[in-house]
Amino acid sequence: MIWLMKLSGLFSAAMVMIVLAPALQSFPPAEAIRSSHLDFYLRLPVDTASSRSLNRFSFRKASTFRNAGQCGGGDSRFSGKFGVCDPNLVHVAITLDVEYLRGSVAAVNSILRNSLCPESVFFHFLVSDTSLEDFVRSTFPQMNFKVYYFDPEIVRNLISTSVRQALEQPLNYARNYLAGLLESCVKKVIYLDSDLIVVDDIRKLWTTNLGEWTIGAPEYCHANFSKYFTTRFWSDERFFGTFAGRKPCYFNTGVMVIDLVKWRNGGYTEKIEWWMKLQKSNRIYELGSLPPFLLVFAGNVATIEHRWNQHGLGGDNVRGSCRDLHPGPTSLLHWSGSGKPWSRLDSKEPCPLDALWSPYDLYGYSG
Repeated sequence: MIWLMKLSGLFSAAMVMIVLAPALQSFPPAEAIRSSHLDFYLRLPVDTASSRSLNRFSFRKASTFRNAGQCGGGDSRFSGKFGVCDPNLVHVAITLDVEYLRGSVAAVNSILRNSLCPESVFFHFLVSDTSLEDFVRSTFPQMNFKVYYFDPEIVRNLISTSVRQALEQPLNYARNYLAGLLESCVKKVIYLDSDLIVVDDIRKLWTTNLGEWTIGAPEYCHANFSKYFTTRFWSDERFFGTFAGRKPCYFNTGVMVIDLVKWRNGGYTEKIEWWMKLQKSNRIYELGSLPPFLLVFAGNVATIEHRWNQHGLGGDNVRGSCRDLHPGPTSLLHWSGSGKPWSRLDSKEPCPLDALWSPYDLYGYSG
């Protein structure tokens, strides 16, 4: 009975969030930009095994959304000379792969459904399987997007073993290369993981003032920062000395606002790679792609409200564990950790908060 009362409270909270989110109506579709950026980075053939896996499933077509009247612009908004360089766009980058495709689709769907100006959102999809472009187009026919091929060989020799095999996948490191993959006219981008949903207008996150800093993210200074690095790291001043003059705090790299101009000028891709190379010979951390970001940026991060990353909903890497929301308002729910809502829903063993993810799921078996 207590559990049912708790679940009822969660559904009530969900209804509050839905009411507070911008009310969107369906309109006839606008012209969508449908192109790919596969020239320089396209080096490998389509992964036919992934294609066969993808064909086993079907996704419902997403609802059509149009900008509200106060957004300005019309059906020809993106048909002019600016295209992806249109200064009015909100840029969002997400990775796509077959294993996490269901999560990525739900994330995109949540952004479109809760945006006041969904036609003004431009998605940059990072893939290692070029067959996914047609899938995106068929599932989101009105969406503005571009596909960028990320060659796994770029990072394969830089990746070290991690506490979870999923963290060793090359596509996890594609975020390090956004500044080189995206067009030079794209000056800022929101990077999002595939295991989250946005229940607020994404433009609110987009308007974050980064000030002097290159990235912005919710910080968690109460977390035990030292646990993200090995004893060897903390025993050698050549390593831990990198934090001198900084007050480093943990931040989750699954939700970041990135100033790409400052990133390019600062050579941050190369700085992250430097730490990854050092890791290969010195084993200074255990957790995949996160520690290099902490080494380069921790203590130099623009503060973003915690509402924009209610993370850890996948459990603390403990199978079967369920988490509650952190106190305070919520704009983004993030199932970081080993447990994913789609897996738990399919297994008929969902956590209570998985019910908030389910309405954005477009997935179904094709038989």
